[in-house]
Amino acid sequence: MVDICCVGHITLDTVVTTRAVVHMPGGTSFYFSHAMRNMDVSYSLITALAQKEMSIVSALAAKGVAVQALPSRHTVYFENIYPENMDHRIQRVTQKADAFSVSQLQHTQAKIFHLGPLLADDMPVELIRHLAGIGKVSLDVQGYLRKVENQDVVAIDWPAKKEALQYVDVLKANEYEMEVLTGYSSVRQAAMELFSWGVKEVVITLGSKGSVIYNGDDFFHIPAYIPSSVVDATGCGDTYMAGYLYRRIKGDSLQQAGEFAAAMATLKIESSGPFTKTAGDVRHLLAANRHQVKPVLN
Repeated sequence: MVDICCVGHITLDTVVTTRAVVHMPGGTSFYFSHAMRNMDVSYSLITALAQKEMSIVSALAAKGVAVQALPSRHTVYFENIYPENMDHRIQRVTQKADAFSVSQLQHTQAKIFHLGPLLADDMPVELIRHLAGIGKVSLDVQGYLRKVENQDVVAIDWPAKKEALQYVDVLKANEYEMEVLTGYSSVRQAAMELFSWGVKEVVITLGSKGSVIYNGDDFFHIPAYIPSSVVDATGCGDTYMAGYLYRRIKGDSLQQAGEFAAAMATLKIESSGPFTKTAGDVRHLLAANRHQVKPVLN
């Protein structure tokens, strides 16, 4: 049994910023795996992609990531377009991959499963329920709140949210996603509502304003550390969650894990592509206590 297993599609991404256009692999599973591979935990990835793109998996495996690649008719193709303000992005999907199923994961064992759906039909509720019977479930909710219409990513609500979230131990959402889910624009109210649906640790990321974690008793205010430069925000949320789950399984408090996660995300945004640093680099940033922006709850 591994400590942490990520389940999610690897994508082929086109990242468009004001500085450059870059073609590269992406998706929650890709960024999460790169962020996790230098951490001292046992880790595995379950993904699905077309045979012609299996070289992406081979590259990850060559870097020490244990990967199970399931067959899919297609690989997901995403376009991420960032304006000057990298807290916001425009997305298009030109190709979709096959959904994951319970039967594909019935023999998988892990202490924590981190689920990174990219689109609403990637993972059925039955899969979340099944994995919750094996270990703890962490979920990045973003994929359940978007579907593809004529290649455009369209924002939707998640009809099965209350049924599914009772099986989720850790939920990650940004401030837009929390409002879609709960109807509340207040971080405090939204977090309390999500907790009432069964989530044990509600993680709300606020971009350059920091993040907030709620466990039913307390709100933990996690600062955003100021990057030396803002180069590429793609994968920052996935990097944050890798740091958070890594430190939680190591026994850190919610505050400690959140601060480590935020520091990892800061190091990620300073360069294009996935996280390449080490836990030591993260601790160095934390020790330097680079000027912070602390979240203010509404």
